[in-house]
Amino acid sequence: MDYSQEYKKKVLTASDAAALVKSGDWVDLGMISNIPPLFEQALAKRKEELFDVKVRGGMLLQPLKMIEADPSGEHFVYNSWHLSGIERKYADQGLCHYIPMNYSSQPKFYRDFLTVNIACVCVTPMDKNGYFNLSLTNSSTRAMLEKADIVIVEVHEYLPWACGGQSECIHISQVDHIIEGEHQPFPTLPESQPTAEDEAIAALISPRIKDGSVLQLGIGGTPNAVGKLIAKSDVKDLGMHTEMLCDAYLELFKAGKLTNRSKKFDRYKGVWSFCLGSQELYDWVDHNPGLASCPVDYTNAPKIVAQHDNVVAINNCLEVDLYGQICAETVGTRQISGTGGQLDFLYGAFLSNGGQGFICLSSTYKDKKTGQLRSRIVPTLQQADVVTDPRSHSFYVVTEWGMVNLAGCSAWERAEKIISIAHPQFRDELIKDAEKQGIWRKSARR
Repeated sequence: MDYSQEYKKKVLTASDAAALVKSGDWVDLGMISNIPPLFEQALAKRKEELFDVKVRGGMLLQPLKMIEADPSGEHFVYNSWHLSGIERKYADQGLCHYIPMNYSSQPKFYRDFLTVNIACVCVTPMDKNGYFNLSLTNSSTRAMLEKADIVIVEVHEYLPWACGGQSECIHISQVDHIIEGEHQPFPTLPESQPTAEDEAIAALISPRIKDGSVLQLGIGGTPNAVGKLIAKSDVKDLGMHTEMLCDAYLELFKAGKLTNRSKKFDRYKGVWSFCLGSQELYDWVDHNPGLASCPVDYTNAPKIVAQHDNVVAINNCLEVDLYGQICAETVGTRQISGTGGQLDFLYGAFLSNGGQGFICLSSTYKDKKTGQLRSRIVPTLQQADVVTDPRSHSFYVVTEWGMVNLAGCSAWERAEKIISIAHPQFRDELIKDAEKQGIWRKSARR
C-alpha cells in the first residue's frame, strides 16, 4: 500500500505545528530522544503570544529554547519526569518542576489521569508500511500519544530503528501532522571512567552473578563498572531485562556473555525501554532483532521482572540511613534526578527466584563548600530528603567497604550491618548516633 499521498497531506512546518498550541495547553514532548528540537524551537518563538503553556518532558540532553527564552516562567511551565544535569540547573532557578513517579507507573498516569492537548515527539523516517519508529525511547510514549488530542511527529533522520518488543511504532493513520527538517545527530554520553570505589563495589558484586542471570543495570558509574567486570569474567549466557540500554550491555555482547538464551521468556531477546550511550551503541540498536524495545509498564513491572529467575538489579544511590532508608534523588529539597525505576527493579529482583537487588554507593563524598570528607551513611536522612526506597524494600547495600543484606533485619541489626560498611573514620560517631536513637544493642561490640 502506498502511503505517500497521506504523508504529503500531513506535512507542515514546525512553525505551523507550533501555531496549534494555545495558552493554557498541556504540551508533551516525551523524554530523551523523543524531544523534538524543531517544534520546540518554533514554540519558543511564540513566547509573547502564549501564557501558562504547561510542558512535560524528561532527561534533557540539550537545553530547551523555550526555557532559555522565558526566564520568568510566565509563558512556559516546564515539568520533568526525571532530571538530567541540564534540568537540575533549571530546577535550581525555579524553571523545572519534578513529577514524582515510579517509572513503571508512567503509562498508566497518562492513560488514566493526565490531560495531553498536544503531543509532539521525534521519530524515525516512515517505512514502506506506514510506520514511524519511536527509536531510542519507548518508555510511555505510545500511552502519551494515545491520550493526546493532537499527535505530531517530527522526523529525525539520525535516529536508529529499534525492533520490538511492543509499542515501538506508530502508524501514519494515528498521526495528525508531520514535521520535516534537518537535525544534528542525537547526542551521545561520554564514557564514564569508574572510580576506585566503583571498581571495589563491582568486585564485591561480580562473584555473585551466576550463569544465566538476568541483568538490570541502572544509570551511573557503578552499574557500568560491574557490567565491564562481568565481561571479563567466566560467567556465561546472561540475559538482559532493563529500563536503560547502556554500553555495558554492548560490552557483554561483544564478549560473548549476553545471549539471553537462559531467560524464562523473551528468550534470545534483550529487553529494554530507553537507550543512552555511545554512537556504537545506537548503531547496535538499529534494526537489531536481538534487542526488543518495550514500554516501561512491561520492562519495569515488578510482576514481570519477577517471572525471570536469578534477576540481578544494580542501582546507585546518594545516601542510606541507619534504618535502611535509601535516598537516590534529592539532597534536602534540591531535586537531583528522580525515582525512575530503582524501586521497581529492587522489588522485582526480590520477588525473583534467586534474585538479588543491589543498592550501591561510595561511603563518603567531599563537601564542595568546605572540602571536608562526609559520610553517605547517616544516622537519619536529612529533613526533606526523599525516601526513594523505603526501609521495607532495602535488601543488599554495598559500599567499597563491604556488602550487607538487610532483609528481615530488626532496627539494631540494620544499624550494625550498615555501620559495618561505612567509612572507618565515621563508624564510632555513627554508633553513638545509633545509641541515642535506641537502635544499638547494649551487648553489641564496638
